[in-house]
Amino acid sequence: MTVKKFIYGLTCFFISSNLLAQGDYNGIDANMSNIYRMSEAKTRSISPENFTGEKGKGGMATEGTGKDAARDLGKGWKISPSVVIKAHTTFTVAEIDGPGSVQHIWMTPTGVWRNSIIRFYWDDEKAPSVEAPVGDFFCMGWNQYSALQSLAVCVNPGSAFNCYWPMPFRKKCRITMENIDDRDMVLYYQVDYVLTKVPSDAAYFHAQFRRVNPLPYKGVFTLVDGIKGRGQYVGTYMAIGVHNNGWWGEGEIKFYIDGDTEYPTVNGTGTEDYFCGSYDFDTKKKNAAGVEEVNYTEFCTPYSGLPQVIKGDGHYAVSQRFGLYRWHITDPIRFEKDLRVTIQDLGWRSEGRYLPLQDDIATTVFWYQAEPHNPFPQLPNKDALEVN
Repeated sequence: MTVKKFIYGLTCFFISSNLLAQGDYNGIDANMSNIYRMSEAKTRSISPENFTGEKGKGGMATEGTGKDAARDLGKGWKISPSVVIKAHTTFTVAEIDGPGSVQHIWMTPTGVWRNSIIRFYWDDEKAPSVEAPVGDFFCMGWNQYSALQSLAVCVNPGSAFNCYWPMPFRKKCRITMENIDDRDMVLYYQVDYVLTKVPSDAAYFHAQFRRVNPLPYKGVFTLVDGIKGRGQYVGTYMAIGVHNNGWWGEGEIKFYIDGDTEYPTVNGTGTEDYFCGSYDFDTKKKNAAGVEEVNYTEFCTPYSGLPQVIKGDGHYAVSQRFGLYRWHITDPIRFEKDLRVTIQDLGWRSEGRYLPLQDDIATTVFWYQAEPHNPFPQLPNKDALEVN
Protein backbone atom coordinates (compact mmCIF):
# COMPACT_ATOMS: atom_id res chain seq x y z
CA MET A 1 0.00 0.00 0.00
CA THR A 2 1.34 3.45 -0.93
CA VAL A 3 1.67 6.23 1.63
CA LYS A 4 -0.92 8.24 -0.33
CA LYS A 5 -3.50 5.44 -0.16
CA PHE A 6 -2.80 4.88 3.53
CA ILE A 7 -3.30 8.56 4.34
CA TYR A 8 -6.50 8.64 2.28
CA GLY A 9 -7.87 5.60 4.12
CA LEU A 10 -6.89 7.03 7.48
CA THR A 11 -8.55 10.33 6.56
CA CYS A 12 -11.78 8.54 5.63
CA PHE A 13 -11.69 6.65 8.94
CA PHE A 14 -11.42 9.81 11.00
CA ILE A 15 -14.09 11.51 8.89
CA SER A 16 -16.41 8.60 9.62
CA SER A 17 -15.60 8.82 13.32
CA ASN A 18 -16.47 12.50 13.36
CA LEU A 19 -19.78 11.87 11.59
CA LEU A 20 -20.91 9.08 13.92
CA ALA A 21 -24.52 9.77 14.84
CA GLN A 22 -25.35 10.15 18.49
CA GLY A 23 -27.88 7.88 20.14
CA ASP A 24 -29.09 4.53 18.83
CA TYR A 25 -27.48 3.42 15.60
CA ASN A 26 -30.13 3.03 12.90
CA GLY A 27 -28.00 1.97 9.96
CA ILE A 28 -28.41 5.19 7.97
CA ASP A 29 -24.75 6.24 8.07
CA ALA A 30 -22.77 3.02 7.89
CA ASN A 31 -19.06 3.86 7.93
CA MET A 32 -15.75 2.59 9.23
CA SER A 33 -16.43 3.78 12.76
CA ASN A 34 -19.79 2.05 13.19
CA ILE A 35 -19.96 -0.67 10.55
CA TYR A 36 -19.41 -3.34 13.21
CA ARG A 37 -22.56 -2.30 15.11
CA MET A 38 -25.75 -4.32 14.76
CA SER A 39 -28.83 -2.59 13.41
CA GLU A 40 -32.46 -3.36 12.67
CA ALA A 41 -32.14 -1.62 9.29
CA LYS A 42 -33.17 -3.76 6.32
CA THR A 43 -31.06 -3.62 3.16
CA ARG A 44 -32.91 -3.21 -0.14
CA SER A 45 -31.91 -2.37 -3.72
CA ILE A 46 -33.75 -1.19 -6.82
CA SER A 47 -32.44 -1.87 -10.34
CA PRO A 48 -33.87 -3.03 -13.68
CA GLU A 49 -33.55 -6.55 -12.25
CA ASN A 50 -35.80 -5.60 -9.31
CA PHE A 51 -37.88 -2.50 -10.08
CA THR A 52 -39.63 -2.45 -6.69
CA GLY A 53 -36.77 -3.46 -4.40
CA GLU A 54 -38.87 -6.20 -2.83
CA LYS A 55 -37.12 -8.84 -0.79
CA GLY A 56 -36.32 -11.97 -2.80
CA LYS A 57 -37.64 -10.51 -6.07
CA GLY A 58 -34.41 -9.82 -7.97
CA GLY A 59 -33.47 -11.50 -11.26
CA MET A 60 -36.98 -12.75 -12.05
CA ALA A 61 -37.44 -10.88 -15.35
CA THR A 62 -38.52 -12.70 -18.50
CA GLU A 63 -38.39 -9.56 -20.68
CA GLY A 64 -35.73 -6.88 -20.93
CA THR A 65 -32.76 -5.39 -22.79
CA GLY A 66 -30.68 -8.53 -22.22
CA LYS A 67 -33.28 -11.08 -23.32
CA ASP A 68 -31.65 -11.87 -26.67
CA ALA A 69 -28.19 -12.24 -25.13
CA ALA A 70 -29.60 -14.64 -22.54
CA ARG A 71 -31.68 -16.67 -25.01
CA ASP A 72 -29.57 -19.80 -24.39
CA LEU A 73 -29.56 -19.35 -20.61
CA GLY A 74 -33.06 -18.36 -19.58
CA LYS A 75 -34.52 -16.75 -16.49
CA GLY A 76 -32.10 -15.34 -13.94
CA TRP A 77 -29.31 -14.69 -16.46
CA LYS A 78 -29.12 -10.90 -16.88
CA ILE A 79 -32.33 -10.53 -18.82
CA SER A 80 -33.13 -7.00 -17.59
CA PRO A 81 -29.89 -5.13 -16.82
CA SER A 82 -31.02 -1.73 -18.15
CA VAL A 83 -33.96 0.30 -19.39
CA VAL A 84 -34.59 2.37 -22.48
CA ILE A 85 -36.04 5.82 -21.75
CA LYS A 86 -37.84 7.07 -24.83
CA ALA A 87 -37.30 10.60 -26.11
CA HIS A 88 -39.35 13.23 -24.26
CA THR A 89 -40.56 10.84 -21.57
CA THR A 90 -39.98 10.52 -17.83
CA PHE A 91 -39.04 7.22 -16.20
CA THR A 92 -39.50 6.42 -12.51
CA VAL A 93 -36.12 5.10 -11.37
CA ALA A 94 -37.25 4.31 -7.82
CA GLU A 95 -40.35 4.60 -5.66
CA ILE A 96 -39.84 3.59 -2.04
CA ASP A 97 -42.15 3.63 0.96
CA GLY A 98 -40.37 4.74 4.13
CA PRO A 99 -39.10 5.38 6.61
CA GLY A 100 -35.62 4.78 5.28
CA SER A 101 -32.56 6.27 3.64
CA VAL A 102 -30.92 6.11 0.22
CA GLN A 103 -27.28 5.14 0.78
CA HIS A 104 -25.75 4.80 -2.69
CA ILE A 105 -26.74 5.44 -6.31
CA TRP A 106 -24.87 4.05 -9.31
CA MET A 107 -25.80 4.72 -12.93
CA THR A 108 -24.38 4.94 -16.44
CA PRO A 109 -26.65 7.13 -18.59
CA THR A 110 -26.01 7.22 -22.31
CA GLY A 111 -26.49 10.14 -24.66
CA VAL A 112 -26.13 13.83 -23.80
CA TRP A 113 -25.92 14.14 -20.01
CA ARG A 114 -27.34 17.68 -20.00
CA ASN A 115 -30.46 16.25 -21.68
CA SER A 116 -31.21 13.79 -18.87
CA ILE A 117 -32.79 15.47 -15.84
CA ILE A 118 -32.71 13.67 -12.50
CA ARG A 119 -35.25 14.60 -9.81
CA PHE A 120 -35.90 13.46 -6.23
CA TYR A 121 -39.18 13.89 -4.36
CA TRP A 122 -39.45 13.31 -0.62
CA ASP A 123 -42.61 12.14 1.13
CA ASP A 124 -45.68 13.53 -0.66
CA GLU A 125 -44.21 16.70 -2.17
CA LYS A 126 -45.20 17.78 -5.67
CA ALA A 127 -42.13 19.93 -6.39
CA PRO A 128 -38.76 18.16 -6.45
CA SER A 129 -36.10 18.65 -3.78
CA VAL A 130 -33.42 17.65 -6.30
CA GLU A 131 -33.47 18.83 -9.92
CA ALA A 132 -30.38 18.84 -12.14
CA PRO A 133 -28.97 17.44 -15.37
CA VAL A 134 -27.59 14.04 -14.49
CA GLY A 135 -24.04 14.91 -15.57
CA ASP A 136 -23.93 18.01 -13.37
CA PHE A 137 -25.44 16.14 -10.40
CA PHE A 138 -22.51 13.71 -10.63
CA CYS A 139 -19.93 16.51 -11.29
CA MET A 140 -19.60 15.86 -15.03
CA GLY A 141 -21.06 19.04 -16.52
CA TRP A 142 -19.21 19.03 -19.84
CA ASN A 143 -20.55 15.71 -21.17
CA GLN A 144 -17.02 14.30 -21.07
CA TYR A 145 -15.74 11.60 -18.73
CA SER A 146 -13.13 12.49 -16.15
CA ALA A 147 -12.09 10.32 -13.21
CA LEU A 148 -13.26 11.72 -9.87
CA GLN A 149 -12.67 10.27 -6.41
CA SER A 150 -14.25 11.93 -3.38
CA LEU A 151 -16.30 10.99 -0.34
CA ALA A 152 -19.63 12.15 -1.74
CA VAL A 153 -19.27 11.45 -5.47
CA CYS A 154 -17.10 9.06 -7.48
CA VAL A 155 -16.93 8.84 -11.27
CA ASN A 156 -15.11 5.71 -12.34
CA PRO A 157 -13.79 4.45 -15.69
CA GLY A 158 -16.48 3.83 -18.23
CA SER A 159 -18.39 6.93 -17.03
CA ALA A 160 -19.81 5.13 -13.98
CA PHE A 161 -21.58 7.70 -11.79
CA ASN A 162 -21.70 7.05 -8.03
CA CYS A 163 -23.34 9.15 -5.30
CA TYR A 164 -22.86 8.53 -1.56
CA TRP A 165 -24.82 11.44 -0.05
CA PRO A 166 -27.07 9.95 2.67
CA MET A 167 -30.72 10.76 1.89
CA PRO A 168 -33.12 9.95 4.73
CA PHE A 169 -36.88 10.13 4.19
CA ARG A 170 -39.86 9.46 6.42
CA LYS A 171 -42.79 8.55 4.19
CA LYS A 172 -41.65 8.13 0.61
CA CYS A 173 -38.81 8.53 -1.86
CA ARG A 174 -39.41 8.95 -5.59
CA ILE A 175 -36.57 9.34 -8.12
CA THR A 176 -37.25 10.10 -11.79
CA MET A 177 -35.21 10.62 -14.96
CA GLU A 178 -36.60 12.81 -17.74
CA ASN A 179 -35.15 12.43 -21.24
CA ILE A 180 -35.57 15.81 -22.94
CA ASP A 181 -33.54 14.67 -25.96
CA ASP A 182 -34.96 13.83 -29.36
CA ARG A 183 -33.31 10.40 -29.11
CA ASP A 184 -33.89 7.48 -26.79
CA MET A 185 -31.35 6.81 -24.04
CA VAL A 186 -30.25 3.67 -22.20
CA LEU A 187 -29.90 3.70 -18.43
CA TYR A 188 -28.17 1.14 -16.23
CA TYR A 189 -28.77 1.99 -12.58
CA GLN A 190 -28.92 0.73 -9.00
CA VAL A 191 -30.36 2.49 -5.94
CA ASP A 192 -29.20 0.97 -2.64
CA TYR A 193 -31.16 1.92 0.47
CA VAL A 194 -32.21 0.82 3.93
CA LEU A 195 -35.61 0.67 5.55
CA THR A 196 -35.10 1.97 9.07
CA LYS A 197 -36.15 4.52 11.65
CA VAL A 198 -35.18 8.09 10.83
CA PRO A 199 -33.97 10.38 13.64
CA SER A 200 -36.23 13.32 14.47
CA ASP A 201 -33.46 15.81 13.63
CA ALA A 202 -32.72 14.33 10.19
CA ALA A 203 -33.03 16.91 7.39
CA TYR A 204 -33.87 16.23 3.74
CA PHE A 205 -31.31 16.27 0.91
CA HIS A 206 -31.62 18.97 -1.77
CA ALA A 207 -29.73 19.84 -4.96
CA GLN A 208 -30.29 22.65 -7.46
CA PHE A 209 -28.75 23.47 -10.85
CA ARG A 210 -28.23 26.89 -12.37
CA ARG A 211 -26.49 28.18 -15.50
CA VAL A 212 -25.74 31.58 -17.01
CA ASN A 213 -23.97 31.87 -20.38
CA PRO A 214 -22.55 34.43 -20.67
CA LEU A 215 -22.57 36.16 -17.31
CA PRO A 216 -23.36 39.86 -17.84
CA TYR A 217 -20.43 42.26 -17.48
CA LYS A 218 -19.88 43.06 -13.78
CA GLY A 219 -22.63 40.59 -12.97
CA VAL A 220 -22.41 38.26 -9.98
CA PHE A 221 -23.37 34.62 -10.40
CA THR A 222 -25.98 33.35 -7.94
CA LEU A 223 -25.46 29.71 -7.04
CA VAL A 224 -28.65 29.57 -4.97
CA ASP A 225 -31.07 31.91 -3.26
CA GLY A 226 -34.54 31.66 -1.82
CA ILE A 227 -33.59 28.91 0.63
CA LYS A 228 -35.88 29.33 3.61
CA GLY A 229 -35.88 27.34 6.82
CA ARG A 230 -33.22 25.55 8.84
CA GLY A 231 -30.44 23.40 7.51
CA GLN A 232 -26.87 23.20 6.25
CA TYR A 233 -25.16 23.79 2.92
CA VAL A 234 -22.90 20.83 2.13
CA GLY A 235 -21.45 21.10 -1.35
CA THR A 236 -20.75 22.91 -4.62
CA TYR A 237 -19.99 21.65 -8.11
CA MET A 238 -19.05 24.22 -10.73
CA ALA A 239 -18.53 23.83 -14.48
CA ILE A 240 -16.94 26.98 -15.87
CA GLY A 241 -16.22 27.67 -19.53
CA VAL A 242 -13.75 30.53 -19.91
CA HIS A 243 -14.36 33.06 -22.69
CA ASN A 244 -11.20 35.16 -22.15
CA ASN A 245 -7.50 34.47 -22.22
CA GLY A 246 -5.73 34.51 -18.88
CA TRP A 247 -6.59 33.45 -15.36
CA TRP A 248 -10.27 33.29 -14.42
CA GLY A 249 -10.40 32.41 -10.72
CA GLU A 250 -10.02 35.61 -8.69
CA GLY A 251 -13.72 35.83 -7.82
CA GLU A 252 -14.88 35.54 -4.21
CA ILE A 253 -17.69 33.28 -3.01
CA LYS A 254 -20.10 34.77 -0.48
CA PHE A 255 -22.57 33.08 1.87
CA TYR A 256 -25.40 35.37 3.03
CA ILE A 257 -26.80 33.72 6.16
CA ASP A 258 -29.98 34.44 8.15
CA GLY A 259 -30.86 37.94 7.02
CA ASP A 260 -27.51 39.14 5.65
CA THR A 261 -28.20 41.81 3.04
CA GLU A 262 -25.35 43.83 1.50
CA TYR A 263 -22.49 41.98 3.18
CA PRO A 264 -22.18 38.24 3.84
CA THR A 265 -21.14 36.32 6.94
CA VAL A 266 -18.77 34.01 5.02
CA ASN A 267 -16.58 35.67 2.38
CA GLY A 268 -13.96 33.68 0.46
CA THR A 269 -10.71 35.05 -0.97
CA GLY A 270 -10.79 33.59 -4.48
CA THR A 271 -12.28 30.83 -6.61
CA GLU A 272 -9.27 28.51 -6.43
CA ASP A 273 -9.05 29.20 -2.68
CA TYR A 274 -12.67 28.17 -2.14
CA PHE A 275 -12.06 24.92 -4.02
CA CYS A 276 -9.09 24.34 -1.69
CA GLY A 277 -6.36 25.04 -4.23
CA SER A 278 -4.04 28.00 -4.69
CA TYR A 279 -2.08 30.04 -7.22
CA ASP A 280 -4.12 29.16 -10.32
CA PHE A 281 -3.85 25.40 -9.64
CA ASP A 282 -0.44 25.67 -11.31
CA THR A 283 2.55 23.39 -10.97
CA LYS A 284 5.89 24.14 -12.53
CA LYS A 285 7.55 21.23 -14.29
CA LYS A 286 10.38 20.90 -16.76
CA ASN A 287 9.59 19.32 -20.10
CA ALA A 288 11.79 16.92 -22.06
CA ALA A 289 13.85 19.85 -23.32
CA GLY A 290 14.51 21.05 -19.79
CA VAL A 291 12.28 24.11 -20.19
CA GLU A 292 10.03 24.96 -17.25
CA GLU A 293 6.31 24.85 -18.05
CA VAL A 294 3.35 26.02 -15.99
CA ASN A 295 0.16 23.96 -16.29
CA TYR A 296 -3.15 23.41 -14.59
CA THR A 297 -2.96 20.41 -12.29
CA GLU A 298 -5.97 18.13 -11.94
CA PHE A 299 -6.52 16.75 -8.44
CA CYS A 300 -9.10 14.88 -6.37
CA THR A 301 -9.31 14.73 -2.56
CA PRO A 302 -12.06 13.57 -0.19
CA TYR A 303 -13.35 17.15 0.16
CA SER A 304 -12.41 19.10 -2.97
CA GLY A 305 -10.92 18.83 -6.41
CA LEU A 306 -10.29 20.02 -9.94
CA PRO A 307 -10.92 16.72 -11.72
CA GLN A 308 -11.50 18.15 -15.17
CA VAL A 309 -9.35 20.46 -17.31
CA ILE A 310 -10.44 20.62 -20.96
CA LYS A 311 -8.01 22.56 -23.12
CA GLY A 312 -8.91 24.20 -26.41
CA ASP A 313 -7.80 22.37 -29.54
CA GLY A 314 -7.12 25.49 -31.60
CA HIS A 315 -9.83 24.60 -34.12
CA TYR A 316 -13.53 24.55 -33.20
CA ALA A 317 -13.17 23.69 -29.49
CA VAL A 318 -11.36 26.91 -28.63
CA SER A 319 -12.53 27.48 -25.04
CA GLN A 320 -10.93 26.16 -21.87
CA ARG A 321 -13.39 24.38 -19.59
CA PHE A 322 -13.04 23.28 -16.00
CA GLY A 323 -14.95 21.16 -13.48
CA LEU A 324 -14.49 21.73 -9.73
CA TYR A 325 -16.10 20.42 -6.53
CA ARG A 326 -16.05 21.42 -2.86
CA TRP A 327 -17.77 19.34 -0.16
CA HIS A 328 -18.55 20.95 3.20
CA ILE A 329 -18.60 17.61 4.99
CA THR A 330 -16.65 18.66 8.07
CA ASP A 331 -17.46 22.37 7.74
CA PRO A 332 -21.14 22.66 6.72
CA ILE A 333 -22.55 26.16 6.30
CA ARG A 334 -25.39 26.16 8.84
CA PHE A 335 -28.40 28.46 8.60
CA GLU A 336 -31.48 28.97 10.76
CA LYS A 337 -33.75 31.10 8.55
CA ASP A 338 -32.38 31.60 5.04
CA LEU A 339 -29.36 31.29 2.77
CA ARG A 340 -28.08 32.91 -0.43
CA VAL A 341 -24.78 32.06 -2.16
CA THR A 342 -23.01 34.05 -4.89
CA ILE A 343 -19.62 34.00 -6.63
CA GLN A 344 -17.79 36.62 -8.67
CA ASP A 345 -16.33 35.89 -12.11
CA LEU A 346 -13.04 37.73 -12.06
CA GLY A 347 -9.73 37.74 -13.91
CA TRP A 348 -6.94 40.21 -14.66
CA ARG A 349 -6.59 43.10 -17.05
CA SER A 350 -3.48 45.24 -17.71
CA GLU A 351 -1.61 47.17 -15.01
CA GLY A 352 -2.55 44.69 -12.28
CA ARG A 353 -6.28 45.46 -12.30
CA TYR A 354 -9.14 43.01 -11.90
CA LEU A 355 -11.21 42.19 -14.99
CA PRO A 356 -14.90 41.28 -14.58
CA LEU A 357 -15.39 38.25 -16.84
CA GLN A 358 -18.39 37.02 -18.84
CA ASP A 359 -17.95 33.27 -18.68
CA ASP A 360 -20.22 30.24 -19.02
CA ILE A 361 -20.95 29.19 -15.43
CA ALA A 362 -23.09 26.25 -14.35
CA THR A 363 -23.36 25.06 -10.75
CA THR A 364 -25.11 22.34 -8.82
CA VAL A 365 -25.32 22.99 -5.10
CA PHE A 366 -26.19 20.53 -2.34
CA TRP A 367 -27.79 21.15 1.03
CA TYR A 368 -29.95 19.59 3.75
CA GLN A 369 -32.95 21.34 5.22
CA ALA A 370 -36.22 20.78 7.03
CA GLU A 371 -39.19 20.65 4.69
CA PRO A 372 -41.07 22.37 3.18
CA HIS A 373 -38.67 24.03 0.73
CA ASN A 374 -39.29 26.94 -1.60
CA PRO A 375 -39.99 26.06 -5.25
CA PHE A 376 -36.90 26.08 -7.48
CA PRO A 377 -36.44 28.47 -10.41
CA GLN A 378 -37.53 26.98 -13.72
CA LEU A 379 -34.86 24.75 -15.20
CA PRO A 380 -33.34 26.15 -18.42
CA ASN A 381 -34.74 24.68 -21.64
CA LYS A 382 -32.79 22.27 -23.83
CA ASP A 383 -31.09 24.99 -25.89
CA ALA A 384 -30.06 26.91 -22.76
CA LEU A 385 -28.63 23.73 -21.23
CA GLU A 386 -26.60 22.77 -24.30
CA VAL A 387 -22.82 22.54 -24.08
CA ASN A 388 -21.62 24.48 -27.13
